[in-house]
This record gives sequence, structure tokens and C-alpha cells, in this order.
Amino acid sequence: MTAHQSIALIALGSNENSIWGDARETAQKAMLLAAQLSPAPANCSKLYATPAFPDPTDPPFVNAAMAITVAGDATSLFDALQDIERQAGRTRHKRWGQRTLDVDLIAFGDQVLPDAATQTAWRALSPQAQMEQTPDRLILPHPRVQDRSFVLVPLADVAPDWRHPLLGQTVTDMLAARPAAERDTVQPL
Repeated sequence: MTAHQSIALIALGSNENSIWGDARETAQKAMLLAAQLSPAPANCSKLYATPAFPDPTDPPFVNAAMAITVAGDATSLFDALQDIERQAGRTRHKRWGQRTLDVDLIAFGDQVLPDAATQTAWRALSPQAQMEQTPDRLILPHPRVQDRSFVLVPLADVAPDWRHPLLGQTVTDMLAARPAAERDTVQPL
């Protein structure tokens, strides 16, 4: 890896059909497209079935994670990932609602964006505020990564030793801190 390349961690989820097929096919196609953003082979997790969050009565999600090598900056990668969502027909109706495709940039190396204070403030939001507020800029690491087994289980497949630059915990540490009953809901397909 050259000096201008970084390892990006990406989480994907789908619980609705898209133009590419069902949720499983949508996640697989999105992973193929995201892998094309990397000059090196992508490291992809297994696919996992996960109950919908926050409304478990919605269809279950297919979740996955990837680690890719990218040149350029985090914002350019974020824009490219948003474009993959648009290609799948993603529209945003309800925060954390049912969706054709969600592609989240979880981390970009050890970068903290836009700064530590902003990332910490978003990470500290109450659950109610998390459901109501949407950041107007890219926040890295993703402020909810440590709270979500449906992200951490697939991430453990591809980057178990990645360390959160503010929390000091690895993916393995963060996953171990989640309740066992929550971790157990994330099942390989």
C-alpha cells in the first residue's frame, strides 16, 4: 500500500428488493461495485441475516462488511458509496426504515472526521436523538459502530484488529462488549 492509500471499512445492508434482485442479491451486487473502487482485492465478509432495526416487524436485513484499499479521501469514497445506493434505487423516506440498500463508510484508516469533538458528540447522542437527527457531513468513525452487532459481526470477519481511534477498542473488543443475545441475532446465511 502506498502512502496515499488507506484501508476503508464499509458496512452494507438490505431488506428490500432492488433493481438487482432480492436483499441478498442486492448486497452481493453492491459488494462487487464497492470492490471495484479498490486497486487491491477487497476483503469481504460472509452475508448475515439480522432482524430489522429499530422495527423488528420489518423484513430482516442481509448485512455484510468489507475492507478495501482506496486512494484519495474519505469524502470521495463516501460519495462513490452513495452512488452505489442510488444505482440500487435507494430512496430515503424514514430514518432507519426499510431500505433497498444502505452502504455506510464505517472508517477510513484511523481518521477522525470532521474532528474528535464532533465525532464524540454524535457518538454520545441519546437513542431518541439518533433516530431524529441526521449529520450534515461525514462523521468518522461511524458514530454507531460500537453499538451495532449487525455491523460488528461482519466487520469481525474482515478487520477484527481495527482499532477505533477515539475509543481505543478493536472490532473484537467492541463486539465482545455487546450483549450476547444481540450478537446471537446476527446469523450467517
